[in-house]
Amino acid sequence: MYSEKVMEHFSDPKNAGAIENADGVGEVGNPVCGDMMTFYIKVDDDRLTDVKFKTFGCVAAIAVSSMVSEMAKNKTLSEAKSITKKAVAEALDGLPKEKMHCSNLGAKALAEAIDDYERKRSGEPPPAPKPKKKKRAKRQVTCSHCQERNPITAKFCMSCGEKIGD
Repeated sequence: MYSEKVMEHFSDPKNAGAIENADGVGEVGNPVCGDMMTFYIKVDDDRLTDVKFKTFGCVAAIAVSSMVSEMAKNKTLSEAKSITKKAVAEALDGLPKEKMHCSNLGAKALAEAIDDYERKRSGEPPPAPKPKKKKRAKRQVTCSHCQERNPITAKFCMSCGEKIGD
């Protein structure tokens, strides 16, 4: 299911952790699958001198975070911002179709960290927080394979990876 490179970055992630007094921080998440990624960057002379991440998520999410951090290190801000989900997936020797959203999250979290750095540098205030939506009772579906509960919109079980429904 996963390439050797994905498993390598999952079992021994590169650059995991936080940067104290980071120049920029970007956080993204996917409420459907539960993946959360936070990227921390240090910038010197328009170049990323350090990139770290903290990720809560599946195998693909952790591997993607590790790969994005490796791809971004020592790049200029514009080079790092141009890292695409396709480039991340290719660098990991592919991702299963249902996990491609993870590669998008990694690139997006890095871009958010760079945007945060650029906002701070320009003196621009941080964006206003989004208004909170009223919480609804979460509807869930049980995986027939492992009996774990998953969001009703999940196509694959977040625990065992089996297809849900049908």
